[in-house]
Amino acid sequence: MGDRWHVEVDRAVCIGSGMCVGQAPDGFALDTARQSRPRAAETDADERVLAAAEGCPVEAITITLADGGGPVFPPEEE
Repeated sequence: MGDRWHVEVDRAVCIGSGMCVGQAPDGFALDTARQSRPRAAETDADERVLAAAEGCPVEAITITLADGGGPVFPPEEE
């Protein structure tokens, strides 16, 4: 069985570019205020969701492991 991720969007940082929705339409949506939100708080690990987080122009998306909270994106700095 694969990893489960907890996905969050920092609405104070999100600029509503919609890049995440274009990259992962099953993972993100824009609300009426044009702010991004995850379609579900938890999801199966998905390369498109990861690519959306990596491509966010303001780094508003964070992904952690659902079972232990360890970081997926952004990765911990060494």
